[in-house]
Amino acid sequence: MNFKTSRRVEFRDTDTAGIVHFSNFFAYMEQTEHAFLREIGQPLIGEVDGKRVSWPRVAANCNYRSAIQFEQIIDIEMSVTKLGTKSIIYAFTITRDGTLVADGTLTAVCCEIEPGKKPKSIGIPAEFAAAVKPYLAESID
Repeated sequence: MNFKTSRRVEFRDTDTAGIVHFSNFFAYMEQTEHAFLREIGQPLIGEVDGKRVSWPRVAANCNYRSAIQFEQIIDIEMSVTKLGTKSIIYAFTITRDGTLVADGTLTAVCCEIEPGKKPKSIGIPAEFAAAVKPYLAESID
């Protein structure tokens, strides 16, 4: 199962040529991830067993296939391609009127966040894993 959302390209997203600046594709992917987590009732920053938990990104990539411009509507489809013991990989496909615009991935690691300390990777909480399983394409242990 995939999570899907749509959005209109805003003027601020474009460069001087009127084309969406490449960096905004990462924002589109992250915004879709956040909408997905809200949809499944899982916070990006939350508390598990009394610990503050968040999901720092450790990798991101995007392949640009076609230009998009101000006021165009784009559709963003996301799936979970891998769910490890501490990390998750999301895959994204961005289209406009059925034309592939871009595709990419984000990899995030479940971490305990303590003020003044480096994030410490921890196991993915069972509740989170259960919530994302319907969107999972493959599992690794």
